[in-house]
Amino acid sequence: MSTEPGLGATPGADEAVEGDESTTAAGPAGADGPTAGRTGAGDAQATGPRERATSGADDGDGEETGSPPASDGAPGGDGTAEAAKQSEAEAELAAQRIERDRIERRKAEKKGPIASGAGLSGQAADLLAAIRAVESGDRPTATVFAAPEPAPSPASAPDPVVQRPRPAPVEAAPAVEAVAAVRAVLAAGGAPESLAPQAAAVLGEGADDLLREDPWQLLRVPGVRPDHADGFARALLGAECGPGDERRGRAVTSWLLEQAALAGHTALEMPALVAALAQRAVPDPEAAVQDALAEGDALVFQDLLDPHAPEPEDDEEERPVRVLVGLERYALAEESLADGLARLVNSLSKDASQPWEAAVAAASGGAAELAAAVAGHGLVLHTGGEAARAEPAALLAAARSAGLRAFAAVHAPEGHHRPEAGETAGDADRGAGVGTVAGLLSGAEGPGRDAEGALDLDLLIVLDAPQLDVESAAMIVEALPDGARLVLSGDPAVLWSAGPGRVFADLLAARVCPQIASRTPDPGPLGELVSGIGAGELGQVEAPGKEIVIVPVRDAGEAVHRTVQLVADSVPRAIGVPAEQTVVITPGHGGAAGTRALNAALKERLNPGPGRFGGFDPGDRVAYSPAPGRTVPGQVVDADADGLRLSCADGPVVVPRERVEQAVRHGWALTAHQAVGARWPAAVVVLPGDAAQALSRPWVYTAFSRAGRHLSVVHGVEQALPRAVAETLPKPRTTRLPLLLGTQLAAASEA
Repeated sequence: MSTEPGLGATPGADEAVEGDESTTAAGPAGADGPTAGRTGAGDAQATGPRERATSGADDGDGEETGSPPASDGAPGGDGTAEAAKQSEAEAELAAQRIERDRIERRKAEKKGPIASGAGLSGQAADLLAAIRAVESGDRPTATVFAAPEPAPSPASAPDPVVQRPRPAPVEAAPAVEAVAAVRAVLAAGGAPESLAPQAAAVLGEGADDLLREDPWQLLRVPGVRPDHADGFARALLGAECGPGDERRGRAVTSWLLEQAALAGHTALEMPALVAALAQRAVPDPEAAVQDALAEGDALVFQDLLDPHAPEPEDDEEERPVRVLVGLERYALAEESLADGLARLVNSLSKDASQPWEAAVAAASGGAAELAAAVAGHGLVLHTGGEAARAEPAALLAAARSAGLRAFAAVHAPEGHHRPEAGETAGDADRGAGVGTVAGLLSGAEGPGRDAEGALDLDLLIVLDAPQLDVESAAMIVEALPDGARLVLSGDPAVLWSAGPGRVFADLLAARVCPQIASRTPDPGPLGELVSGIGAGELGQVEAPGKEIVIVPVRDAGEAVHRTVQLVADSVPRAIGVPAEQTVVITPGHGGAAGTRALNAALKERLNPGPGRFGGFDPGDRVAYSPAPGRTVPGQVVDADADGLRLSCADGPVVVPRERVEQAVRHGWALTAHQAVGARWPAAVVVLPGDAAQALSRPWVYTAFSRAGRHLSVVHGVEQALPRAVAETLPKPRTTRLPLLLGTQLAAASEA
């Protein structure tokens, strides 16, 4: 593994990547690695008190972007062409400045209202700051489209990619009158009026009356915390407001269960929920839970600790159970998933039909073992790394050639576009019969439905299966007809789903169906490095072709500078991977080296502009979130009255202007959770000193394995990296799927 010899001049980075003979091969954790012997090792932590830890969640701290990289004057460029390019850019910027000045003068003449929340103080100001911290992207909270909106002219559009775009699916906006009524209640309670559209949408018809009767219902709005809702309730209720109010206890119980779902739990054990309520100053936590259960806000379950234990001989003796509390939507999804999986397992004849025999005969190697298992079983699990994707791809091709109705679904649109791994993934992984899970569930992709509403399939292969949450998995299983085969394939070492549940891990642990482990290793130094991380070891790896480069940094500002240098100059010149095919991955959105700071610096270098479309310019790389937990990389094409026009892997998209601020971020830099399910030819993983607490083995494995040909690690966490790989496992999630599935299969076998 190659390291950069120097930290000072820009050419040092180029020399390290391009093959300076003074570089050494070492792993990031090796005793003789780049961070072991350099001076100023402790400087990496020097900025800790000033910077918040960059956790996987958006902590809202990231508006200061760190030190943007200076123009480094890297050698090798064409001076004349560069000067011409700068002249064109300067002319464009000058014209845009004139236009913005004209718009500002018109606004000043009209003496429009001040920005929402500008006059708030105290509790209301704190609430407004918290809401904006959660909801804001890497742009100021101003009008999304500051520039005049050009009239749409599809007939004269020069780029065919923007013709007939598909608007992003959104729920109907609440009525203007309903929003106004909610705004009045929020104002009376000292809450930010900007919450009105969200509150009206979340609470539904009569939201204003509901808030007056039960102010703690404000907790159902994303971003609102109990202390904020308490202040709102005090302002509305006065002396009637108290910590022991039953309405408060119910609302805080539901809020805690929602927070648990965001952390991946489908339910919470009763003692944990009671303890969390006590921490939120609920005087009688157990009574609060009972109130929530009585009102139907939550459900309670009693699951046997050992379902296989024999019945007690004494009738009065009770078998030990654990008491769980969960929200109805996730409880029903988990039960439906268990029921559907049991149906698939039990509805299949064990005798393979002639088409399946032909499919098995057409497969070879690891795919033949997988095909044989699928021929005789309704549910099969397949595990392996990137190279192992060739096996379900070959199974798909063999099944389709045998006349079977087969389809494969991936997590992200880029999941079946692997330009850097074509020699291992195979053409079938990118050919006919492949779509996304979201497209399959929405009906936009896939085989369509039969007369009974089931998917018209004999075989469904779901790749990137660790990304399935319980709701998506339940919808997939419910849609499969009796007798169909389901293959769940994925790498169990990557990060789990963004939504609640750990479906793939639960099924692997339950051992209710065949499990085929691929014996095809990922090739090259990158494959060796990632395989070691999966086993808990961050060792030294020889990288003669500069496949892996370690870039030591002392602080977050240097991390941002060196990252921009790598993406814009060193990697394109030395490795041959252009900037648009390189992804930057960092642990969180906030902090001095989070996605906001890195995207600001990368935009300044790669696509400078005034951000005339709500902070975006044509050509900007973006991360579009059509739904919570889903990230689709794309590029800004234009904007008009309909919204922001993007070009994404699965086609053109129009994001309505009211959703841009919540759904679109700049996308040169992503978190590992956003990047999972896709790969790029090159990846730059940024590990600033304040990121140590956010690292874990699955995070490091996921981030490093996004690279197809080249990986650069901007390293500032010292020995925290090998410790995280060796010791920090995924945080446990409380789920009920293994027990539910075991009960379903046991009941079916006894019937």
